[in-house]
Parts: sequence; C-alpha cells; structure tokens
Amino acid sequence: MASELSAMLSRFPFSGIAFSSAELFNVQSLAPRPPLIGRRSKCLDGRGFAFSCSVSEERNDLARLDVSFPGDYEELLDQAKAATELALQDNKQLLEIEFPTAGLESVPGDGEGGIEMTGSMQLIREFCDRIIIPEKAAKTRVFFPEANEVDFARQSAFEGTLLKLDYLTKPSLFEDFGFVTKVKMTDRVKPEDELFLVAYPYFNVNEMLVVEELYNDAVENTARKLIIFNGELDRIRSGYYPPFFYPKLAALTKTLLPKMETVYYVHNFKGRNGGTLFRSYPGPWKVLRRVRGRYICLHQQEEMPSLKQVALDILPSA
Repeated sequence: MASELSAMLSRFPFSGIAFSSAELFNVQSLAPRPPLIGRRSKCLDGRGFAFSCSVSEERNDLARLDVSFPGDYEELLDQAKAATELALQDNKQLLEIEFPTAGLESVPGDGEGGIEMTGSMQLIREFCDRIIIPEKAAKTRVFFPEANEVDFARQSAFEGTLLKLDYLTKPSLFEDFGFVTKVKMTDRVKPEDELFLVAYPYFNVNEMLVVEELYNDAVENTARKLIIFNGELDRIRSGYYPPFFYPKLAALTKTLLPKMETVYYVHNFKGRNGGTLFRSYPGPWKVLRRVRGRYICLHQQEEMPSLKQVALDILPSA
C-alpha cells in the first residue's frame, strides 16, 4: 500500500490527500492534511483512497464534495440518494438525475431503447426505496411517459408499491405517427402530493412539454419538489431538436432548464480521447478519465460544461 501510494504520488504531483466521505473516519492511521484549496486541480479518484478536487476556499464540507465515481449501480444509487437529500435540504425544487443504464461506462445508443427504459424503471424503484420513507409513499407520485407504461410498471418493478403511479400522455388513434394525447396535469395532481418523480420523459417530444406544465401548474411557488430521472435532457441542451421545427421544446433551454439543479450526473465519451463528465451535488462538475482501473480528474468547474466543450476541448487537451 505504501509503495503503491508513493509511486502514484511521484507520477501525479498533487498538493495533498483527502479521503472520501465514506473512508475519512476509517483510516485513522494515515490522517494526511487536506489539500491546498484552489479553483482547479488534478485529482485521482480511486476505490481505496481519493485525491480531492478542490472547489472553493469558502467550502468546509470537503467530505460532501469529494465523491468517488461509483463502482456499481448499488453505489451509484446510494450517491444519487445522498446528493438528492442534500439538494432538498438546500431547498432545490426542480432536480435532475441522469446516468447510463446499459452499464456505468456505456454511452447513449449502447442499449436498445425499450431495454434502457426497463432498466431505468427498475433503478427508479430502487432509488425510491432508498429515499422515500413508507409514510411518504402515498404522497409521492411517479409519472411515466404514457398510460401503458404505468400498467407495465404495476406488473413488474413497481408491483405492490404504495407510490402513486401516473402518466404524462396517453395513446391516440394516430400513435403510430408520433401523436399522443396530452394529459392536463392539474387533473392528475392531488392536494396531498408532495413529491413528483418523472421517469425517462424522452421517447416523445411532447413529454417534456407536459413536464414543464407540471412544474408550472403544480410545483412552482409551492412546497412540492420535482425530480426528472433519466430524461436525456442533453438532447434539448445541445440543440438536437431544431428550434425551427420544435420551437416549444427549444424554448425549454430558456424557461425550464435554467431553474433546474442537476444533482447527479454521469455522461461517458468513447473513443481515443474518451472520458466521463460526472457530478454529485453539491460538488463541482468533473471530467474524469479511467487509467489503470482508477479515475483521473482532468478538469473541474462550478458550472456544467456543454458536451461539445468536453468532447472537443477538455478531453483532447488533457
């Protein structure tokens, strides 16, 4: 262990070492001093120990900021739960959770769409089991993209749940041509509802428009919270939908998305200059690269970088 640590330090000249929150109190014999705090620094984020990517001299909660890249989905869901709870404590009202479901190192398109949605459904159930106490289950409403998806959820991942299951759209006679019937959100919401969780609203372009309606009519200026889970919002951020053809969807970049806090996020980039964009609230956005089984932090910043910036600027220059 000592020789390995010495070898790593000789290769990566960091200002100091800080253990992750889970390990900080378990390794009393080493107890190294915290790193010097700066705006940006290189970091090595390993399973046995972690070098801190420092954020601000004003932040004393380094243990909360220094979150290791998860080793499996169980750890990922635990991290997403912790990040969500911290954001709710900070009175964040509109939250985003986004990560790949075909494998922690997968990219969009690696898995078939239906399989990815089924995977998301199971992970959402496990997330709900972690973060929602039984007394609050009846006050939590989970929205799926359409009514048929609710029926499938009741028979599979959400069988026997006390959570309220609902839908954003319902099929129409012209469903094969991409048309669905929007559901009026004020008719779906009940007075006792406290938390809304929207599951993967990306299959049809109308789904995110209904989510905006849900936020405007039932969440904003109330004590309610709304979590969007694997909504693939990067399609909207990146201009995937041309504004000329989808003006309402493109407008979300100026109306809904600026109000959103991305509390947990994983996006992978493949290829010669591959890497991962990672964030766990309230920590910074980190660009990571896996090297010999460990994640090297190449770059970090307070605001979310665009995927284009990460792919064309940060990763190639690292």
